[in-house]
Amino acid sequence: MQREIITTADGSKTIHLVEWNEHYHSIHGAIQEANHVFIKHGLLFFKESFPETKPINILEIGFGTGLNAFITLLEAKKLNLEIDYIGVEAFPISSEELETMNYSEQLEVDGTDAFKKLHQVTWEEKHQITPYFQLTKQKKTFFDIEDRGQFDLIYFDAFGARVQPELWTETIFQKMYDALKTNGMLVTYSAKGSVRRAMLATGFQVEKLPGPPGKREMLRAIKNFQHSKNL
Repeated sequence: MQREIITTADGSKTIHLVEWNEHYHSIHGAIQEANHVFIKHGLLFFKESFPETKPINILEIGFGTGLNAFITLLEAKKLNLEIDYIGVEAFPISSEELETMNYSEQLEVDGTDAFKKLHQVTWEEKHQITPYFQLTKQKKTFFDIEDRGQFDLIYFDAFGARVQPELWTETIFQKMYDALKTNGMLVTYSAKGSVRRAMLATGFQVEKLPGPPGKREMLRAIKNFQHSKNL
């Protein structure tokens, strides 16, 4: 499939899959989307709701360019927060594509080495990337996930239901539900009715939230919700 590098509205790069007309991140701003969906409404919300949780165990569905992992790594240092991160990806990006991702520059941080390390470390092994951030990359499909009660937070960043509807089904969300701990949360950029219904059917409590630039809404789903002052 033909792939090209494009610049999104906030200046950060992403990958465009030409035949599908699908992008790894929002064309309205890759970094803005990551910060809004996964950090603000995911990591920061979970930390505020359950501040005693240490470390926070995160599963990313679609490691892709490593942007979500990189921003999470930066937040971990900022917040003095220990994070154990697992990124699942069946088709890793190429080293040539990696070289074009300008996230450190756009975020104005000295993080180029850490960003590259996210991609250079070996798969299927846990690596201490920084004192605050551990990473395990797993090369497999989302259908192969069989974890049980392991994660506090899931970043669900698969390609959209328009091009890969099979990734947004009850089957997949049951796997996500099973993989989460009690009070575990899943956040995603999608707000499609079919996606929300699939989440509800597996037992999630689902809420619509304001979306990132270019999207009206997004979804956050919680497993066996018990207590949070924010809801």
